[in-house]
Amino acid sequence: MPSQATQTAPDRPSSSSKNSDARCLTPVTVKQLKDLSKVGESGISIDGVDVNNIVLVGIISKIDNAVSDCTFRVDDGTGWVECTKWPITDFNEIAHHFLECIYVHLYNTKLRPRMTNATDGMTAQPQVANSYSGNHIMGYSYQTNSTNQFSNQYNTDEEQIRGISSMVLQYLRRPACLASEMGVSSDIVARELNVSVDKVRKTLDFLASEGLVYTTTDDHYKFTDA
Repeated sequence: MPSQATQTAPDRPSSSSKNSDARCLTPVTVKQLKDLSKVGESGISIDGVDVNNIVLVGIISKIDNAVSDCTFRVDDGTGWVECTKWPITDFNEIAHHFLECIYVHLYNTKLRPRMTNATDGMTAQPQVANSYSGNHIMGYSYQTNSTNQFSNQYNTDEEQIRGISSMVLQYLRRPACLASEMGVSSDIVARELNVSVDKVRKTLDFLASEGLVYTTTDDHYKFTDA
């Protein structure tokens, strides 16, 4: 009689092969990316195969260089995707990014459920959650489950402005922003911080009145060096 180990052995190569396929580089087209389907928690699937890493070849077009990043399109004839490239001048930013990944994960999985239970179903909005504390250093924002980071925290325009001020100041103090002679436009600040342009402009006006930032030209702002 074959042993239990012998009976279950045929299942192992299938699992190993599946994991190996997911680790391989898969050549794809833009259309395949746009038509891809999710497979539960395992990620994405193309033609029934789990995919983690892809190779995409196309023509780069519509390049838009900004102070903090460079956006461009990649067109391979089947469609196009918009990509963003962010320069890294301080490699401490990488360590900072991973620390924030840990923080957001723990907040969403540990702290947030406790806060929800404590408020009897009403989710509290702590200032540190889903706010800018350097998370845009590498050019992208992290997202917690909160739909509006300022919805329950601030009640008046003045309180909202003061709440956003620290985010704006930290962004303008980035090396790339400090190195720019023209500074950064309010539109870019709003886009990077995921805050409305109107709130960012009101915040910049407030910071300018306090002497913390100053305008250069065409609605561009710079941090005031001490």
